Amino acid sequence: MSDPILTIRDLKIQFQTADLPLKAVDGLSIELERGQTIGIVGESGSGKSVTALSVMGLIPHPPGQITGGEIWFRESAEVQPVNLLSLSREQLRQYRGGKISMIFQEPMTSLNPVYSCGYQIVEAIQQHCPDLPLVEARRQAINLMQEVKLLPDDRELLGQCLAEWQQLHPNETLPNRLLVQQINLQKQAMFDRYPHQLSGGQIQRVMIAMAICCNPSLLIADEPTTALDVTVQARTLDLLRELRDRRGMSILFITHDLGIMAEIADRVAVMYRGRLVECGSVLQIFSDPQHPYTKGLLACRPQLDRRMQLLPTVADFMEVTLDPDGEPLIQEKPLSVEQAIRLKAQIGSDESDRRCQDLMQQPPLLAVENLQVGFPVRGMFGGRQRYAMAVNGVSFQVFPGETLGLVGESGCGKSTLARTLLRLIKPISGQIHFDGKDVTRLNPRQLQALRRDIQIIFQDPFSSLDPRIAIGEAVMEPLKIHGSSVKDGRTGRERRQRMSYLLDRVGIDPGCSGRFPHEFSGGQRQRICIARALALNPKFIICDESVSALDVSVQAQVLNLLKELQREFNLTYIFISHDLSVVKFMSDRIMVMNAGKIAEIGMAEQIYRAPQQAYTRQLIAAVPTGNLEAIRQRQLQRGAVS
Repeated sequence: MSDPILTIRDLKIQFQTADLPLKAVDGLSIELERGQTIGIVGESGSGKSVTALSVMGLIPHPPGQITGGEIWFRESAEVQPVNLLSLSREQLRQYRGGKISMIFQEPMTSLNPVYSCGYQIVEAIQQHCPDLPLVEARRQAINLMQEVKLLPDDRELLGQCLAEWQQLHPNETLPNRLLVQQINLQKQAMFDRYPHQLSGGQIQRVMIAMAICCNPSLLIADEPTTALDVTVQARTLDLLRELRDRRGMSILFITHDLGIMAEIADRVAVMYRGRLVECGSVLQIFSDPQHPYTKGLLACRPQLDRRMQLLPTVADFMEVTLDPDGEPLIQEKPLSVEQAIRLKAQIGSDESDRRCQDLMQQPPLLAVENLQVGFPVRGMFGGRQRYAMAVNGVSFQVFPGETLGLVGESGCGKSTLARTLLRLIKPISGQIHFDGKDVTRLNPRQLQALRRDIQIIFQDPFSSLDPRIAIGEAVMEPLKIHGSSVKDGRTGRERRQRMSYLLDRVGIDPGCSGRFPHEFSGGQRQRICIARALALNPKFIICDESVSALDVSVQAQVLNLLKELQREFNLTYIFISHDLSVVKFMSDRIMVMNAGKIAEIGMAEQIYRAPQQAYTRQLIAAVPTGNLEAIRQRQLQRGAVS
């Protein structure tokens, strides 16, 4: 029997621009059953997040405006549904946060950096329970931290305290009073932490704790796993499933990745340019997609079980033109997902092995020997200061023209290693040889010369670009800094020509060089960062999570671009990611890091087919693959299919 908790009918939302109104959502109609999860999937700009904000009553007006439709919410079967769009601002506050809650896409920008995480959870609790004593609100906040696994439960905290006491005082018994005090101190330490002191996965758990603090009936999760490690992502999805089933919540889950949808959703709604193009059960969408856009989203994610020269993109499945009124006209290309993948020139394992062997016959471009990087920390029970080793005895080589994939969870030392290779962080010990020279202890002038040959593409393209500088100036800036020491950078005319060539090569119109970073999409900004990294004709580029925050369709385009540029400019890459499927597509060899050390290193196909370490097998298992049999089993357990 149908029991919808949320019904959206013919929703229309537009934003007023300088020229014409922009249709963000155009006639959307979906329904969410009680206790189920419906996923809304699509690229950036498809209208996913705007739909979520409209349910919460958070569309900024102006410039945004809901021009039509209804949003009906029914808290329980015993009460009458209410049209959220007909409520006043004060009436809507009775629903927002308490009965309908939301996990926002950017947890770091959603939390206030000047307040501790615990304080912000308490604030959310007291907002809806103003008469609750502060002591009880703090107790509930700590319980929520434990429920979302931000803090270990009391039994695990007890074990940790006893273990550390035994290390410091092996022949003494820990007094109960001191034990209770230390457990409370551990809880208080997490309560008092600020957002910048937590990892991405931990910040997301703070957001989840705030969202569930008032036991909502409907939870809206807007890209809650974007840019998280695959293992942290898997744990976050497990946590959301567990909370949904234990608390009886319904979830509106928004993402750009259909692979993630396969792990959590019962039904999937696919949006494109503000319109619903396909809707059905998750099994139906994965086994028999009908719309070419859905096929493109399914095909453009790297495949773990096959190796390809290039990835399919949405453009392989459809061509979009505009009619005289500016409305999109979609012309479908007669390709199935499997046909598109086969057309992209799959690489055999023998061919990839021969390439690796040929590359390794050359002298290494980069050689790292026993590198150690640490940061000072204090121990428990007043223990003396020690070093937390972020990189601990790492040794490896990278050969000219090779892509070495570096994979591991957040905190394993990937980015620290990258910054140390660039000498942005000073190592404690070890040696770094680049192009036959020891670069471990160079002076600032020598380092500047080194950085002409070694460049880095950072994870967040928006924060990598100065918002006050036009993109053309940003691409020319390295040429100005290094001046006459680089080719094509001596005169203003040469620099402009080089800038125009690079922007055109990465797919950005050189005529847009006067625009600023905020005027471009995330994928376009990452292309601009790639153009900037190529400005000095480097030999070696470090790609540090350079596609982790991009839509899967845009990600495929950027990965294809990086491969094409490598062949054209004879580049050598270290490609850092937490996603083994992306690393496997890009890499000749893969190096797996765990807790600052190399867990294993080998040819990409070998690492995937026969991983030697349990940690590597865990990373592979955590990649959402959209396996049909796994989807069918999950749906049968949920009673969603017959």
